[in-house]
Amino acid sequence: MPRNAKKKLGVFVFMKARILFGVGGFVFVLLALYVLPPFVLYAAMTALCMLAAYELAAPTGLVRGKWLLALALAAALCQSVLACIGGAPYQALTVLVCVLAAFAVLLREHQSIRFADVSAALFAGLVIPYMLSALTRMFRWDGGAFLVLLPLVAAWGSDTCALFAGMAFGRHKLAPVISPKKTVEGAIGGVIGATLLMLLAVYLMNRFAGLEIHYGAAALMGACGAVIGQAGDLAFSIIKRQSGIKDYGHIFPGHGGVLDRFDSVIFVAPAAELILIAAQAHI
Repeated sequence: MPRNAKKKLGVFVFMKARILFGVGGFVFVLLALYVLPPFVLYAAMTALCMLAAYELAAPTGLVRGKWLLALALAAALCQSVLACIGGAPYQALTVLVCVLAAFAVLLREHQSIRFADVSAALFAGLVIPYMLSALTRMFRWDGGAFLVLLPLVAAWGSDTCALFAGMAFGRHKLAPVISPKKTVEGAIGGVIGATLLMLLAVYLMNRFAGLEIHYGAAALMGACGAVIGQAGDLAFSIIKRQSGIKDYGHIFPGHGGVLDRFDSVIFVAPAAELILIAAQAHI
C-alpha cells in the first residue's frame, strides 16, 4: 500500500475512533446525570481523579519512588470521595496528613528522592483532584445535574470554536513552540464562541429546567472559562513536552489520557464553581 494511502487510512481510523468514543462518552454522561443513580457518576469521577493523578505522576517521570506514587493515588482517592460525600471540612485534614506523609518519605529516602518529586506528588494527588472534583461538588447542588454541564460547555465549547475559528481566520501563532497549531485568532474565536454557547445553555436551563442563573454570571463563565481553559491546555502541553511524552495515556481511544481530554476542564471547573457561588451570594 502506498505511503499516502496508509497515512490517509491511519487518519481515518484515528478520527473514527475519536468520533465513536466521543459519542459514546456523551451518551454515558447523559445517562450518569439523568438516568443512573448518583453512585455511577461518583464512581466515574473518582476514577478520573485517580487516573489524572497517576498520569501526571508516573508516565511523565515527575514522581520517583513507589511510596510517593502510592501517596498521590491515595490522596486523589480521598479528595474525590470527600467531594462525593460533601466532606469539605475534612479536606484540610487530608492535605495536612498527605504533606506530613510526603515529607516523611523524603526524610527516609532523601538520597534517591528530591523535593521536586514531593511537590509533583502533592500537586498530582491533591491539587488536580480537588480542581476536577469541582464537577462533583456542583453536581450535589440543587439543579446540579444541569449546572455541572456549564464548565464542560465553557471548556469544550471553547476548544471547538477555537478550532474552527483558527481554521478559518488563523494567521498569527499563539504559542508556536508549545502548540504550533493554535492561533491568536482561534483563541479569540474560542472566547466569543464559548460566551455565546454559555448564554444559550443558561437560557435553556433557566427556561426549561427552572433554574435562575444570572446571565452576567453566564457570560463571565463563558469568557473566563475559555481563557482559563486555553491556559490549562497549554500548561499541560508544556508538561508533556518537558517530559518527552506525546500523550498522558491511552484510556480514551483517539483522545489520549484523562489529562489530554480534561486538561482545560480541570482549570475551568473550579472557576465556574466560584463564579456560581458568587452569583448566588449576590442574589
